[in-house]
Amino acid sequence: MDFLKSAVASAMAKGPPFPYTFGDKVDLDPSIWTLHNGTRREDGSNCSIFSFDVAANRSALPLAKNALKKLRTLRHPGVIKVLDTAESDSHIYIATERIVPLRWHVKRKSLSPETAKWGLYSIARTIKFINDEASSVHGSLKVASVYTTESGEWKLGGFEVLSNVKDDEAVIYTYGSVVPDSGRYTPPELTKSGWDAIKRSPHSAVDAYDFGALIFEVFNGSFNGGDQVGQTKNVPPSMHSSYKRLTNANPKARLSVAHFLEQGSRNGSFFDSPLIKLTDGIENLGVKTEGEREAFLDDLEHLTDDFPEDFFKMKVLPELLKSVEFGGGGPKAFDIVMKIATKLSNEDFEAKIIPVLIRLFGNPDRAIRVCLLDNLPLMIDRLSPKIVNDKIFPQIVTGFTDVAPVVREQTLKSVLTLITKLSDRTINGELLRYLAKTANDEQPGIRTNTTICLGKIAKHLGTSSRAKVLIAAFSRSLRDPFVHARNASLLALSVTSEYFSEEDCALRLVPAICPSLIDKEKLIREQASKTVDVYLAKIKKAAAGMPDTALPPESAASAAGGPRMSTPQPAESAASSWVGWAISSFTNSLSAAAGEIQSSSTPVNGAAAAAPPPPSSSPTKRPTTASQTPSTTSASNLHRQALKSPPPSAPLSKSPSFFHDDPNDDNFDDAADAWGDMDDMAEDDDDNDDNNDNGGAADFFKSAAEPATKPTTLPNNKKTTTLTTQSASATPFDDGSEPDFAGWLAAQAEKKKGGGIGGKLPKGLAKSSSASSASASGGAAKKKTVVPARPKAVPAAAAAAAAKKKVIDLKPKESAEDGGDGWGGW
Repeated sequence: MDFLKSAVASAMAKGPPFPYTFGDKVDLDPSIWTLHNGTRREDGSNCSIFSFDVAANRSALPLAKNALKKLRTLRHPGVIKVLDTAESDSHIYIATERIVPLRWHVKRKSLSPETAKWGLYSIARTIKFINDEASSVHGSLKVASVYTTESGEWKLGGFEVLSNVKDDEAVIYTYGSVVPDSGRYTPPELTKSGWDAIKRSPHSAVDAYDFGALIFEVFNGSFNGGDQVGQTKNVPPSMHSSYKRLTNANPKARLSVAHFLEQGSRNGSFFDSPLIKLTDGIENLGVKTEGEREAFLDDLEHLTDDFPEDFFKMKVLPELLKSVEFGGGGPKAFDIVMKIATKLSNEDFEAKIIPVLIRLFGNPDRAIRVCLLDNLPLMIDRLSPKIVNDKIFPQIVTGFTDVAPVVREQTLKSVLTLITKLSDRTINGELLRYLAKTANDEQPGIRTNTTICLGKIAKHLGTSSRAKVLIAAFSRSLRDPFVHARNASLLALSVTSEYFSEEDCALRLVPAICPSLIDKEKLIREQASKTVDVYLAKIKKAAAGMPDTALPPESAASAAGGPRMSTPQPAESAASSWVGWAISSFTNSLSAAAGEIQSSSTPVNGAAAAAPPPPSSSPTKRPTTASQTPSTTSASNLHRQALKSPPPSAPLSKSPSFFHDDPNDDNFDDAADAWGDMDDMAEDDDDNDDNNDNGGAADFFKSAAEPATKPTTLPNNKKTTTLTTQSASATPFDDGSEPDFAGWLAAQAEKKKGGGIGGKLPKGLAKSSSASSASASGGAAKKKTVVPARPKAVPAAAAAAAAKKKVIDLKPKESAEDGGDGWGGW
């Protein structure tokens, strides 16, 4: 118990209980006080602490107690704000707002003329209040008595001898000369007659003289005594006349600080400046009329950067934020807010601006929303991704569906700014859904900007869906009736080509771009040509790296001389195109065939008309025995692909020279013309399938279960060319997915050996084909073609037995890839 009593007594002896923590000591001019930076223990906020040690400076104790009393009782915006005080027998503590001695700025000469005038204006207002309203004399006005706050405002202290003139026992009369460093600033009348002379002159005369000395010291950096009073060096010329009257040697002729303030506040005078107007206007911005507020904000916009940043941050910014959020300041006030906010530190921005921004984005006022979106680039770097995704973006997306086009457009433009802060899930989910809506907007400008936006954010889209989204969006925009939307799509395609595969470029994008090459607008045609060049260059580059062929190496059977499809080799002529070698493979077989085409009980598989025979040693003699077995290992992959997804049959020339695959022949058909005829043939097949008179795709793939009773024909300019087929036995061939072409040939041969099917030949097949056969053999040997006798009819019982046999459907399965509309969803 004794220990606790001694601890408490020791604490009380050291000083009074004080809920503030002392920090660094601040250098001061000679003073009875020691100034420290401090913090408030309750919330950690900054403050300053004036400390007076009674034991060390007991003679100045009346001055310290007077200052403590006046600071507690005197309340004015220009006076240092007191937070707390503590007094004991050993110490006096005064906690105030965080301040810095003005002497620091004066020594460094860091004050601009506008800032200096603004500070002097504030001190003049405070002195006027002390002299007139408080009927008091400060008595110690100098640079050491003035401090600056964190906001840059000038505040008055140094109240050690502040006294009411009505008090006959005022401390100023007794202790005026005890104030440290008071000799330099004492007016001449007090130097001669003592401090009691204040009673014989206007009480404002002392403060007027000291205010003149303060003006000189602020503009020149130092003040050495009465010899410099009244000198105009570095003092603004507009202030000279009034300044000299402040320092008049006759106290009764001296201009009071109140009159000096009045003269300076006149229009065009030295206190008529934008910064001072701002100081006066910002304090009552919330109660101004709409016209007054607009005029004030107009003046505020024209302020230059040499004004004190701290004041804008600490005083102007909070008032403007309140005006925007509650006082009707509107977009103009917010523009000024963002101008000031760019100079804030990240910590200050997060504490002062972000909470207000989140609330403003939830404001339904369209003018505020558009202003926020316009200023988004100035604030986006200060916003964390979490705040953007969780707080701001959910509010912004309401603008995508707003009825006002300007809001939708500004919301769309803001995507480019927000995209770096959005998560992948938000981009590829909610954002793309809203962009799909703006892509169909009724406003052509919004549709155009959507295309531009997608082109610029392409790199941020997910790789799994990027190509699909961009192709769909740009393809739709290419068909937009608005010329600039089409142009934007072409430009976007040009800069996003890297995100598409070579297959997409060749199969989807180039076909979509090509119609723009003949657009009615020259602008579109030119841009389409440039865009196509970009994609063609990419396709050619990819093609250059592809192998010469996808076919497997030639097998041993083929190398030994077995029968094969005539596949062109790299050494062959460049004119041996796909059409050329496909025809030549049949030419090798048909050149030695003789006789007329006869009906067979096995239907013709649309993949080929006959199996190619083994190569002959003589160009004019080919074996035609039915027992010949063709090799099945040399069938090319390309031929199997033709069986799987058959194109319309190529037209046949009326001239027998069709069977000569000679690119140098004058009668050689062009491949482009063949494609056009085959397209027509496919259409005829669709339109006239019931009649089966055009040999279309359906006939080409007719089921093996259906008996064919008429010859295989191919269209050739609305005429029919008869092909002579050769029968041969073959071994079965089955690759797992293709029709049994060799098996079908073997079945044909077996049935032919059995006598075939009798009956009247269809019309047109009884005609002798000697001329065609002679031409097909190359004209090398002009001999008469032997036409075999027509076979006898098969008995009815045999036909019925054949019908009961298992039916094998050789028709290929249709799929999305092999169907007639191979372009898919296009």
